[in-house]
Amino acid sequence: MKVLGLIPARGGSKGVPRKNIRLLNGKPLLTYTAESALQAKTLARVILSTEDAEIAETGRNCGLDVPFLRPSELAQDSTPSLAVVRHALLTLKENGEDFDAVCLLQPTNPLRRAADIDACVELFIDNRADCVISVLPVPHEYNPKWVFWKNVGGKMSLSTGDAEIIPRRQDLPPAFHRDGSVYVTRSEIVIDRESLYGENVLGYEMSPQFSANIDTEEDWTAIEKRISRR
Repeated sequence: MKVLGLIPARGGSKGVPRKNIRLLNGKPLLTYTAESALQAKTLARVILSTEDAEIAETGRNCGLDVPFLRPSELAQDSTPSLAVVRHALLTLKENGEDFDAVCLLQPTNPLRRAADIDACVELFIDNRADCVISVLPVPHEYNPKWVFWKNVGGKMSLSTGDAEIIPRRQDLPPAFHRDGSVYVTRSEIVIDRESLYGENVLGYEMSPQFSANIDTEEDWTAIEKRISRR
């Protein structure tokens, strides 16, 4: 199976300005994801999608292919990831290059390993999934079986629609949330169904020590400390 590695990095980040090329412990944030992607054995090609010339040059210096510059209208705060992924697949297709699947790798996690990428792709292939996403366990206090909606009039009802709450933590079913590190999706799901997920979605459980998401200056400082301690 031919899988495209796709790293999206726009220039207009707001929480941490210019974060994709800002130096994190001595090297651009983008470099960490580029290194793990290029080391992965399951990706046929790794490209950078950006509208920013400086980010494109940084990407090339990291060893990434930059076959096009993304249109600026696809690099806004409101631009969904799906639109970026579709643009990349369709642009490559127009140039005669087809991929069976795409692996979306956002630069906001500099701790992600090549091993995590390969494990997600292998899970995807072995199970003929529509999509594999990296996940982390939900703390028991936020388990959907213990989460309530507040309805009109102040009445509380379980988010699951269950009539009774599960009283013991030990009896809660496992729950997970996306951690945003890896998405692997069949190309036809992205192009034809205009979805990043499809119906047959599997989860790859990340180790918390390799999971991160830099959205704020506080996140940046915390991750920099984690990296420097390694």
